[in-house]
Amino acid sequence: MQEPVARLISVIIPNWNGAQHLPTCLQSLRRQTYPNFEVIVVDNASTDSSRELLARDYPEVRVIALPENLGFAGGVNVGIRAARGDFIALLNNDTETDPHWLAELARALAEYPEAGLAASKLRLFDRRDVLHSAGDVYRVDGTADSRGVWQHDDGRFDDDRWVFSGCGGAVAYRRSMLGEIGLFDTDFYFNLEDVDLAWRAQLAGYRCIFVPRAIVYHKVSATGAGVISSFYTGRNTIWVIAKDYPGSLLRRYWPRVIAAQTRIAWQALKAWRGAAARARLRGQLAGLLGIPRMLAKRRAIQQMRRVSDAYLESLLES
Repeated sequence: MQEPVARLISVIIPNWNGAQHLPTCLQSLRRQTYPNFEVIVVDNASTDSSRELLARDYPEVRVIALPENLGFAGGVNVGIRAARGDFIALLNNDTETDPHWLAELARALAEYPEAGLAASKLRLFDRRDVLHSAGDVYRVDGTADSRGVWQHDDGRFDDDRWVFSGCGGAVAYRRSMLGEIGLFDTDFYFNLEDVDLAWRAQLAGYRCIFVPRAIVYHKVSATGAGVISSFYTGRNTIWVIAKDYPGSLLRRYWPRVIAAQTRIAWQALKAWRGAAARARLRGQLAGLLGIPRMLAKRRAIQQMRRVSDAYLESLLES
């Protein structure tokens, strides 16, 4: 009996001035046990030696050189449109993958046909027994977080289980699902675009499976943090609420949503001298001003909904 043909996985790596990180990432992909995958690096107008490095040392990698920086969302979308795989795996450039990473993602998506996305287990690059994400969570107060973040990986997160989402730095999607719910929203540019996509997936009835043996080591905040991250987190948190949070649940939990945003603003005001705190407040203001733009998209998303409040509440953290 012939073995089934392994389905093609397209690994998409967005890159912006990441020449110092790419060798570790790409060398780890060369060690993958999964036999059928392609690697696409979408270069967001880097000004360092990224493109020269890729051309010289990694001829197997397909490089899409963009003339301008489209951010994470825009760059990944370009890669997805160019990809040939049945599964789309996103990977940050500041990572190192376990040799069985792709094999485990492919196993999970084959074993759980109701899963539209599969979340990797992310550990810290420099402290390899500490978690950065065991899947992402979304709270009823409208904030997102990483499951297990900063905790010792002591076996509590070693089982396949359903979660809300996977971190966009190491997650796999079914191409068929993306064809139905759409790609990343480029208005988000950077941060929480993966949460927005996960909301659309969950509303449309696609689940997310956490795959504990699909392990990736991440240099946390090596390629995007501080002031920039604070601004986009502040803005995009509000945009996800306006765009994706179902009205039936929002009517129940709006006091918690308002309380969370008030608490975040107050904490930022107390730390006003810090540039990141001021950026978070600017982000919140930009989020409020952008609500009409998100509401214009909301109706189409909510019309895709196929799941009950009870199912969604089972996913949300209180």
